[in-house]
Amino acid sequence: MKIAVINGSPKGQVSVTMQYARFLQLKFPRARFEYFDVAQKINKLEGDKKEFEKTIRRIKSANAVLWAFPLYFFLVSSQYKRFIELIFERRALAAFRGKPAAVLTTSINFFDSTAQIYMNGICDDLGMKYFGAYSAEMNDMHKSAERKRLAAFGELFLAAVRKNEPAHRNYPAVVAKRTAFQPGRPKPIKAGGKKVLIIADDIEKSANLKKMVKYLRESFSPAADLVQLKDIDIKGGCLGCMQCGMDNVCVYEGKDGFVDFFNNQVKAADILFFAGAVRDRYLSSSWKCFFDRSFFKGHTPALKGRQIGFVISGPLGQITNLREMMKAYIEMQSCNLIGFVSDDAGTSGQLSAALQNAAGRAVDFASRGYIQPPTFYSVGGGKIFRDAVYSRLRPVFQADHRYYKEHGFYNFPQKNYKWRLINNTLILLLKIPRVRREFLKRMKVEMTRHFDRYIKKPKQV
Repeated sequence: MKIAVINGSPKGQVSVTMQYARFLQLKFPRARFEYFDVAQKINKLEGDKKEFEKTIRRIKSANAVLWAFPLYFFLVSSQYKRFIELIFERRALAAFRGKPAAVLTTSINFFDSTAQIYMNGICDDLGMKYFGAYSAEMNDMHKSAERKRLAAFGELFLAAVRKNEPAHRNYPAVVAKRTAFQPGRPKPIKAGGKKVLIIADDIEKSANLKKMVKYLRESFSPAADLVQLKDIDIKGGCLGCMQCGMDNVCVYEGKDGFVDFFNNQVKAADILFFAGAVRDRYLSSSWKCFFDRSFFKGHTPALKGRQIGFVISGPLGQITNLREMMKAYIEMQSCNLIGFVSDDAGTSGQLSAALQNAAGRAVDFASRGYIQPPTFYSVGGGKIFRDAVYSRLRPVFQADHRYYKEHGFYNFPQKNYKWRLINNTLILLLKIPRVRREFLKRMKVEMTRHFDRYIKKPKQV
């Protein structure tokens, strides 16, 4: 049995993910694993069609596919994303159709779910028989129980391949339902001294996106600035080298224009709109590259306090996973989400009104300095980063550590000595039956009593 391992790490074989794949290879020697470092070799695969076709032929000859990759900003790396785009662009779907597939991811369990949902959808779109996904925390290999679990996953997957087990589609096909946008003339809203920047994909590739961006620009007075990703000097995607972890200096710094663009234009804006067209089940690989490359700021909220909105051409309403990723990104950046405007959500008149409203909301939010309160996205995600940076990732991400220490991110509950004392005392007292009965009787009232200083209770009728 031949298993094609499609490697999504820009580091090639020198990656944590590939160590988990090799573990499976050693565990099941009767299966032959063939590795394809498509993320590392994406420039060659994109520039040389013969090399791409050779890779596709070899994948086609395999009995099954293991999509293996590290998490990059809620998803796969931009290089891996580009390889997936090439499969569709160059009509290579036949090499994957009907083939069993599984997904193997490595991360610190930060939004690994969104990446796996994305890959499940891609496998469905390729007509593959999706078996399932395995999420490995980076250090799981050092734990006996996790090695057994990974081995069980491999055994179950290979058994499914041998038995030619059927699989059912989990995610319906994404169908474009957009209406050609025919905009009217916007009513410009004074930006009130706030700097507005729209960052867009190549707008010439999407007529609707081009019109939406133009309408949005002219909805502000003065008109919003516009930068297209294609015009930024970006030499390549994030390499996963983690050099930036020490002092937020990217390995590309001085070699291309991304860092200067991010520091001097993106961070200088008070209001940001990200505009792009749907590609497969995300935005383009160019947009993915933007997010990946911004990682030179590490796990810190580099855009803290900004207002950010999304303008999307394509079936956003059918891809809830994409919306979830973007909402989580905004929260983790300590920004405020203006909202989403998509051309799949109504008539030209309704779309014009939505864009106009987005401009108005952005200025209103910015003038008030409003940032919506955190939800599970940032509370849960923040704790994952907090614990990882404080402990084993600190030597690599020293810049994060300095920021977290300075800004009070290390808010571990065991440091709250007041509540530790109160809790321990209460637990002891509650062992007394009479105290426990009184506590339970008064609990609801006591939970609200300390709010009295802030509100005036209405009279009971």
